[in-house]
Amino acid sequence: MALERLADAADPRVTDYTGLTDTQLRRRREPAEGLYIAESTKVLRRAIDAGHTPRSFFLTDKWLPDLEDILARFPDTPAYVGSESVLEDITGFHLHRGALAAMNRPAPLALEDVLHSAHRVAILEDMVDHTNLGAVFRSAAALGVDAVLITPRCADPLYRRAIRVSMGTVFQVPWVRLDSWPGSIAMLRASGFLVAALALAPDSLELQELSQRDPDRLALILGTEGEGLSQSTLEQADISVRIPMSSAVDSLNVAAAGAVAFWECRSSAVQRSESSFADPPRVR
Repeated sequence: MALERLADAADPRVTDYTGLTDTQLRRRREPAEGLYIAESTKVLRRAIDAGHTPRSFFLTDKWLPDLEDILARFPDTPAYVGSESVLEDITGFHLHRGALAAMNRPAPLALEDVLHSAHRVAILEDMVDHTNLGAVFRSAAALGVDAVLITPRCADPLYRRAIRVSMGTVFQVPWVRLDSWPGSIAMLRASGFLVAALALAPDSLELQELSQRDPDRLALILGTEGEGLSQSTLEQADISVRIPMSSAVDSLNVAAAGAVAFWECRSSAVQRSESSFADPPRVR
């Protein structure tokens, strides 16, 4: 293993990890430099299982046993090891979730390839909160969504907080950043998708009505926090749908609304797969 000891917070070898609490800096720097930061041993393992390659590791001695097998798989990748105080001085926060790794960003996926075999797609319009973004990805992975599309102004799914909240599912669900929006709706429609916008419009269908139609290919659009979907998106979508509310509550957090919609509108194939595990044979 290529263990390299750190004794100075100004060590030039670890610039990938410097000032990780500066959100605006990381948003600009990480995509431009082709890297992202994987935080925690669980997330790191999921990234590697997804085929992503590390450019370096960053941890204290405490976490070496947990990552011994991973470090052995990448013997030529430097593993920077230091005390908790030195690592905290470098990153700006306490590493209580285990190791970090600077990962090479994978090549972007082609929209056509992602849509080819998809039946359920989530579209995130201008979602800027990384916690909500990560939560939506986790629900998408759990509830049968085949791909996630994000609009040009949407936050980065490979930002450290989004990855952590998603529990690494951003590596499992194929995602594409769209080049234009809402212009891409035409391509979705041409690919056979019914495009449904989640919105509190007067003419919106109730979510159950949409699920009863069980369209073969469905794209669900979720809007940004607070403002919801843009008027141009609502005008170009095929239909708008809403989740019925009670107790004078008018809406849910976007991540919660996404989870409800994904569950209610999961495809027939996913439901058949679930039913095969619903009633295990009884042992007499």
